[in-house]
Amino acid sequence: MLAIVRAVGGGVQVKSVDEELGLEVGVRGKLEPLRAKMTKLADRGWLHKRPDGKFTVRL
Repeated sequence: MLAIVRAVGGGVQVKSVDEELGLEVGVRGKLEPLRAKMTKLADRGWLHKRPDGKFTVRL
């Protein structure tokens, strides 16, 4: 997940990360576990969660 966010370079939505990982993006419930993992990474300082819901690399 971190490598995908770094490769994008800007803000990335959870749906984009999900697509890169090859998971189902059509089902909304499938995105929530990934969103929770990315939020945990943001809470721990690995990522930054912007107010618009996108994630970026912590500088």
